[in-house]
Amino acid sequence: MLSSWLLVACGPSQEPPENSSLTLLHPNNPSSDTETYQTENDFDLLVSDYESTQRVIWQKPDLVIAQLGDLSGKTVADIGAGTGYFAFRLVPRAERVIAIDIDQRFINFMDSIKVRLPENVQDRFETRLGKPEDPLLKPSEADVVMLVNTYCFLENRIQYLKTLATGMKNEGELLIIDFKKNNLPVGPPTELKVSTAQVKAELEQAGFKVKKTDNQSLDYQYIIVATLQKPTNKIN
Repeated sequence: MLSSWLLVACGPSQEPPENSSLTLLHPNNPSSDTETYQTENDFDLLVSDYESTQRVIWQKPDLVIAQLGDLSGKTVADIGAGTGYFAFRLVPRAERVIAIDIDQRFINFMDSIKVRLPENVQDRFETRLGKPEDPLLKPSEADVVMLVNTYCFLENRIQYLKTLATGMKNEGELLIIDFKKNNLPVGPPTELKVSTAQVKAELEQAGFKVKKTDNQSLDYQYIIVATLQKPTNKIN
């Protein structure tokens, strides 16, 4: 069962200390000037926060993954994968999972977990050290891309999306989940959050077509699903 080997692989989740200011924050936000927000030197705290037992309650990973539909035969790229919270859950469902992060510590962490997966699925899982401006996907490599708790940390987002598009197949699907612009018990400071209207506008400028917007299914976050229609070169 998926749940059993996830527990073996990741170990028991630990709750962050009560006085921690960290509430599911991405460790590599180069644009943040909020000092308490950048706790990137305390990697153990980051792991504890990402794998908190409380996260499954509000993040609803099964519901999130269900948004992707049937992943049989598909390659899924999880950008900003962190500890592999979603990436490892995707392994039994997809043909191939690429877990991308810009922090080498998370790459090392996921690689250490990968060896504990059942041998028959280990070769489906790949980690990749990306760049802040480029996830380093190969041309038309991914059928599906996930950006969970990551979009608001991207700089030059429209250009990033255009770069990302080159690594996606025609009619590929992009799932973005990020925090609503409210005062919430989890997530980044309000000034770092991006509204759904802005995300949709940026997606359209980058050549994506918004397929679905869901503000109800998750308590603290919105879900946006977009598709990519690459231009075709007509031959006269």
